[in-house]
Amino acid sequence: MSNDTHTDPGRTASPLPPQPGAATEPHRFGLPTATALVVGTVIGTGVFALPSALAPYGPISLVAFVLVTVGALALALTLGKLSKRVPGSGGPYVYARDAFGDFGGFLNAWSYWITAWAGNAAIVVAWVGYVEVFWNSGHAKSWSIVIAMIGLWIPALVNLSGLRNFAAAQVVTTVLKFIPLLFMATVGLLFIKAHNFGAFNASGTSAGSAVSAAAAIALFSYLGIETASVAAGRVRNPRRNVARATMLGTIGCAVVYILGTVTVFGTVSNAALQKSTAPFTDSANAIFGGHWAGNAVAIAAIISGIGALVGWTLIVAEMPQAAARDRLFPARFAVDSRRGTPAFGIIVSTILASILTVVSYTRFDKVFVTIVLLTVVTAVIPYIFSAAAQLYWLLTRGKATNWPHLVRDSAVSAIALVFSFWSLAGSGYQAVYFGVFCLFLGIPVYVWMKIGRREYGESVVIPAELTQAGE
Repeated sequence: MSNDTHTDPGRTASPLPPQPGAATEPHRFGLPTATALVVGTVIGTGVFALPSALAPYGPISLVAFVLVTVGALALALTLGKLSKRVPGSGGPYVYARDAFGDFGGFLNAWSYWITAWAGNAAIVVAWVGYVEVFWNSGHAKSWSIVIAMIGLWIPALVNLSGLRNFAAAQVVTTVLKFIPLLFMATVGLLFIKAHNFGAFNASGTSAGSAVSAAAAIALFSYLGIETASVAAGRVRNPRRNVARATMLGTIGCAVVYILGTVTVFGTVSNAALQKSTAPFTDSANAIFGGHWAGNAVAIAAIISGIGALVGWTLIVAEMPQAAARDRLFPARFAVDSRRGTPAFGIIVSTILASILTVVSYTRFDKVFVTIVLLTVVTAVIPYIFSAAAQLYWLLTRGKATNWPHLVRDSAVSAIALVFSFWSLAGSGYQAVYFGVFCLFLGIPVYVWMKIGRREYGESVVIPAELTQAGE
């Protein structure tokens, strides 16, 4: 059986036959696009708004950023190992289902689906801040909402037009966004002034509390490192390319993130940074004087946001599609359009992101931070399951490998697991409350799906070769 199928040979196969219009070889993409997908979804507009969100904690948040980066790299390594064993689309969903059965898989698919469309709302809120450098500079809420709707639906239309257009948009926007960020993360360091950093711990709380709280926000900047594994079924040679794309994308983003944030902290005063809606723009203006440099960065942020939303709009439909093909999500999510994209999932998820965006602008004072923390909680759950699935496999079936590799891989997975729990703890009571509430809303859906299948307990595992023979 080809490695490009949606199931791992000898493990499980989707009970549903391939749908009309399902992804075929012409609808697949290679390592460059897979890496661009990781970088494009990780580097959205969140990184452009992040320094302002971290400013209330002061430079101590950079310590949190470094710790989060270590955890993110451990998680990327873990996801890379998992993708080689279970290479089908769905990422954390298929890893959890492989290790813990239907319910574990469903909880991951449900939680990640919430993460993706709620994350799109967070990205578009930050994106609006940079659009308003040029238009609606008074931040009138009604116009902010209009701008946000444009930012959500243009990427949806790009995805609905086909994977070829998706791949082109992803590569182009990734290149255009990465260059100015790399410039700020290198040349910008030469313009740092120590007095701009302010108090090391500006939060007024203990160092541990400040680091934990800042880490929960910083984690949002790495959401998306798993996207190559989520879309593995659309990647050529996924056993090889998914792991490489995940690591290459994560390392590249880490370098730009940390150094870019240091530049902003060192070129804009802490007091001004806490009030800024476009911190990289303010930093560029401080470095070069005038407004032209800041406007250039704002344009880069706008392009970056569109690129991230193009990537996430595909990913937001990939996870429920993988679950739907295992009959753990409504069947409509399983069908690809004639252009090779999961159209139903794209439209439904974009509608939900639009509703959350409108509600956020009308109900929350700190719109970006509020949505970010909710998204982090729902994202951490699939990360916990993925790290646990890898540890479970290593401790039960991995003992046949040599001991040095077993110890190394177990240690990396343990770091990823601890990192995920730490991020969850730092999200705050309100975010955890809403996140857990949203997670448990999926239980009635799961019950409904099981009733529809007339099943009690776990579904029967069907070997992939038998499914193929029956088609």
